[in-house]
Amino acid sequence: MSRLQQYVASSSLPVSVEDAFAYHDRPGALQRLIPPWESVEIEHSDGSLREGSRVVMKTKVFGVPVRWVAEHTDYDPPHLFCDTQLSGPFAVWNHRHEFKASGRYCQLNDRIDYEIPLGGVGRLFGAGMVRSTLESMFAFRHRITRDDLTLMADHPIRPMVVAISGSSGLVGSHLESLLTLLGHDVRPIVRSSSSEPREIAAWESETETEKFADVDAVVHLAGKSIADSRWTESVKQEIRDSRVIKTRQLCESLAKLTKKPGVLVCASATGIYGNRGDEELDESSSTGDGFLAGVAREWEEACRPAVEAGIRVVHARFGIVISPQGGALQKMLLPAKFAGGALGSGKQWWSWIALDDVIGAIYHAMTNDGLSGPVNFVSPQPLTNGDFARTLASVIGRLAIFPAPAAALRLALGEMADEMLLASARVIPRRLKQSGYRFRFVELEDCLRYSLGKARLESAE
Repeated sequence: MSRLQQYVASSSLPVSVEDAFAYHDRPGALQRLIPPWESVEIEHSDGSLREGSRVVMKTKVFGVPVRWVAEHTDYDPPHLFCDTQLSGPFAVWNHRHEFKASGRYCQLNDRIDYEIPLGGVGRLFGAGMVRSTLESMFAFRHRITRDDLTLMADHPIRPMVVAISGSSGLVGSHLESLLTLLGHDVRPIVRSSSSEPREIAAWESETETEKFADVDAVVHLAGKSIADSRWTESVKQEIRDSRVIKTRQLCESLAKLTKKPGVLVCASATGIYGNRGDEELDESSSTGDGFLAGVAREWEEACRPAVEAGIRVVHARFGIVISPQGGALQKMLLPAKFAGGALGSGKQWWSWIALDDVIGAIYHAMTNDGLSGPVNFVSPQPLTNGDFARTLASVIGRLAIFPAPAAALRLALGEMADEMLLASARVIPRRLKQSGYRFRFVELEDCLRYSLGKARLESAE
């Protein structure tokens, strides 16, 4: 009796077979398709799907580090590619990726034939866990593939050269992967020059600045984290200077270029609106008071040299970015597992946005000539902090019982507590919606299930 088990996942993709295969065949595809809740590090990749190419990954099984070595065994573009495990957590692992034409669309079929190690004991205790892992993994992979390709179909443009600052951060690294997979050439903007010819040390010299000459779009995300440490006066100055001074210097350099980029998407924040209670806020709303509001105003004003030079500038006012790999969600997960609840009264509005919608909206802003000025990067459905905590608890199978008193938060975090955790900003994405952006995630529960591995693929067999 064969011990092999089989898992099959199928999805319809809104592009041709050729485009779907090309998405998987580009460098960075594997990194993009790794679920954010998985502890996986790519140690080595040949950057190819061709026969004989190998990938080496580090992962964990029950907390134990395991090295997974896979080799591609079949390569028939644009119809299929296959990989098999040479060593790793499975006794047998064979994965067949098939791409079949279905009218104007593509049917993606993933078939995995696998055997759990340790014989009958492994099957007894591990079969259910492995099946559940595969279901959540391929729900993620198929959705991100479909949504990325939908974005590409919505924005059929020529390949661009895009320069990104903060490309090693949470948003920047995922944006780089997405742009690369969609066929664009990404150039990291760095602090100091190196031997890497693709990098641009934008703040170092005019020679480095000249590397922008063939750049079509610039995305400026760099800045000191506002949540890494308590806000002393020196930390607040670092936060301000890293945004305002560096942005002004970058924009002055771009303004001097003979051939200027067509668009600059510069990060900003919904903190610009301050603490506004239940008031509904869009891009026409006045700015608020407080440290973060002041920094954001100066941050956006620092882009003026680029605006005056004729560069289309988009101020991307980010809300709370949802990803288990960083930001608010990462910090909330542990308390939530122990029945942690609302922060303060829980009545303050939190305007959130999925990480994939952040990078999707950046791409939308880059390619939409009608967008300039402030644009709110938030979901159409903001929630109160209390509702946020209850939704998170429900998704991970807990109860949101124990609130964090406002006084305790202020004692622990000082000014940061009032401006980041307890402030209320009910922000809506009026301009994104009016310009036709299609949100991947409108409801928080859907976003959390996708991000935390709780979703399942309906077509799984």
